[in-house]
Amino acid sequence: MEAAAGGEDGEEPPREARVLGSELVETYTVYIIQVSVGNHQWTVKHRYSDFHDLHEKLVSEKKIDKNLLPPKKMIGKNSKSLVEKRQKELEVYLQTLLIKFPVTAPKVLSHFLHFHLYEINGITAALAEELFHKGEQLLMAGEVFTIRPLQLYAVTQQLLQGKPTCANGDAKTDLGHILDFTCRLKYLKVTGTGGPFGTSNIQEHLLPFDLSIFKSLHQIEINHCGGKLIKGLTSSKHALATMSVRFSATSMKEILVPEASEFDQWEPEGATSSCPVTAVIPTWRTLTTLDMSHNSISQIDESVKLIPKIEFLDLSHNGVSLVENLQHLYNLVHLDLSYNKLTSLEGVHTKLGNIKTLNLAGNQLETLCGLNKLYSLVNLDLSNNKIEQIDEVKNIGNLPCLEKVVLSSNPLSIIPDYRTKVLAQFGDRASEVCLDNIVTTEKELDTVEVLKAIQKAKEVKYKLSNSDKKISEDSRLTAASSKSNCSSLTVRPCSPSLPRPVSSSQGNHK
Repeated sequence: MEAAAGGEDGEEPPREARVLGSELVETYTVYIIQVSVGNHQWTVKHRYSDFHDLHEKLVSEKKIDKNLLPPKKMIGKNSKSLVEKRQKELEVYLQTLLIKFPVTAPKVLSHFLHFHLYEINGITAALAEELFHKGEQLLMAGEVFTIRPLQLYAVTQQLLQGKPTCANGDAKTDLGHILDFTCRLKYLKVTGTGGPFGTSNIQEHLLPFDLSIFKSLHQIEINHCGGKLIKGLTSSKHALATMSVRFSATSMKEILVPEASEFDQWEPEGATSSCPVTAVIPTWRTLTTLDMSHNSISQIDESVKLIPKIEFLDLSHNGVSLVENLQHLYNLVHLDLSYNKLTSLEGVHTKLGNIKTLNLAGNQLETLCGLNKLYSLVNLDLSNNKIEQIDEVKNIGNLPCLEKVVLSSNPLSIIPDYRTKVLAQFGDRASEVCLDNIVTTEKELDTVEVLKAIQKAKEVKYKLSNSDKKISEDSRLTAASSKSNCSSLTVRPCSPSLPRPVSSSQGNHK
């Protein structure tokens, strides 16, 4: 289904209402109406009395022909022949009304055919009237305003068409009420649907819309939209402090720097680069919290350079396999990378120097190498990984600030005396560590002390054993060396074939 429902060159898209059939509900017949506007279509159900009420109001307000609606039938009103005949007559009635009001349907007809839910003019008119009555109150209360992607799409299309802001003559439905409200709104939530919206064929994640009408946003939440179809979000860079984009994005870049695709090489403002750049992109200077969980993000790309003030970053439930580029986030203290595809944490301390809370649950980690230098870490969740060996805990056992550790649902958690064996890896800090969200008991601490004593005894025995071996080895080497030296100093007897030396006195005597 195509997103656009408008006609070519700003023309109104063709509109049609067909009565497809009927169904019996208790004692009355309900007619099933399919309404089409351009490529969008939806279903509405009404009984004859609803048609009658509609007709009475149109006759009164718009002076339409009172004989246009087929008359009531009291006898045999649910008979098959009457229902089929009336079905055709009601379809003609609706088509006649749509022809009579080709641009903007009267409010009563708009609601009857659910134009206020699914059709551009009806949606914007209903939204404008709502904000005319409640807009100022909502702004004063500082509440989060929730809007659908379809409503934003309708407003965007209305602005693109450049038509009068009050097409039906009712001042309460003037588009200006929407623009005044959006210009001052601080807290916005845009929530779509995972599938077709309501009874329609409209897929909200396929609808483009422009957020540049919002000039003062401090917080925005976007769910089930098409990340690549969102325009104007970057116009809130100057004031936005909190942003959540979920079930919408395939990359961080398409949200944080959508204009990057237009340039070969870009850098954030204030950065120094040795390479030539084709664009300098302004940063999200006030953004401190970013939630991009539950998306289809596979990489922490270089767009994080544009969020230097970020303190809280949630990238959980994505497809990230490598911790990278986070060294640019000097203020980052809370990071959620749970339920991704991480297999290694090697060198992670060079990316997360000041991190205090780290969630790595639901990954594919077998080793904790790389965590041993995260000296600021206070909270660490490693549940639902593939850690098998208690010795792996030694990698976090000497972290001075660590207070909470979760290791549940790892293979090592089924080891007998798992808790005390893990706590023993923290040495003298065992009493300060909360494992798996369970407070450590005195009994566990006593067992930890026993394990520490046993371990210490083993270490002493090992050292003594090594010392004895060394002494024995040294003695053997010394003995061998002495024997060698003695052998070299021993005087050997003269050979009998050699003449004995004659003293000078013997020679003189002769």
